[in-house]
Amino acid sequence: MSIRPLTAAAGGALLGMTALFLTAAPAASAAPAAPALERPHAPLPVAHRGASAYAPENTLAAVDKADELGIDWVENDVQRTKDGELVVMHDTTLARTTNAEEVFPDRAPWNVSDFTAAEIRKLDAGSWFDPEYRGVRVPTLRQYVNRIEQHRQRLLLELKAPELYPGVEKETLRELRRLGWLDRSHVKRKLIIQSFNAASVEKVHDLVPAVKTGFLGNPAASELKKYAAFSDQINPRHAAVTEDYVKAIHAVKGAHGKPLEVFTWTIDDAPTAVRVAEAGVDGIISNKPDVIRDATRGFGSAPGLGG
Repeated sequence: MSIRPLTAAAGGALLGMTALFLTAAPAASAAPAAPALERPHAPLPVAHRGASAYAPENTLAAVDKADELGIDWVENDVQRTKDGELVVMHDTTLARTTNAEEVFPDRAPWNVSDFTAAEIRKLDAGSWFDPEYRGVRVPTLRQYVNRIEQHRQRLLLELKAPELYPGVEKETLRELRRLGWLDRSHVKRKLIIQSFNAASVEKVHDLVPAVKTGFLGNPAASELKKYAAFSDQINPRHAAVTEDYVKAIHAVKGAHGKPLEVFTWTIDDAPTAVRVAEAGVDGIISNKPDVIRDATRGFGSAPGLGG
């Protein structure tokens, strides 16, 4: 059988079909783009003793300043007066942040527990910080919580030196209940109670198991399960924060069956905030919470902590 050469017309038609086939054929699959590396979530900024770089610590003015900065979570410290009133104060003495030495010169060392609530109400808790705050008072826990409620903020409450105040856990919880802060909404989303005293944290958990709790410190990874029995957070000083340590904490489920969280303290500068955020912490307690928030703004969305 002889093969006849293609005519010009037939050859043109074949070339046209070939071109059509090549045009219609799907393009070779492009190599998938490498997924973008996800940064850790943005840690929650927590105003340490209120926004205490900008207003006298643990006062209502510091709560107001945190609100002005748009900070949702506020940390404070609670202690008990001689006559049983719960007041907001960090130091176990009144000397550093009030004029107690001037008003009561013969009452050294000016321990909080040696003064009645009425005596503490006489003290100026603002002038030491700036004359602008002259006359600011030491608030009671009730006044402090009411101000936080007014601003719709959330509370990280530290039981300060509870070993000095037997029964303070029960009294604090009783006051919070009176103020409506032990209802489902507050307990789930707006309240955490922490302490350096593990026995005190455990007592809070035993008294009101629904309350979210945190242990202030950096226990060894091998001991985390022991703390997780009564804690929802492990809250170490920032110098103890490493990525491995945070991963070890997150790997353990806390008292409410969720991974333990990490709130670290006290950080006021952007580079350190970025470092611990890269390590994966969930919150940063800061005197300058606005600095922390702005420094970690490029991280992923913050998780819904507090609930």
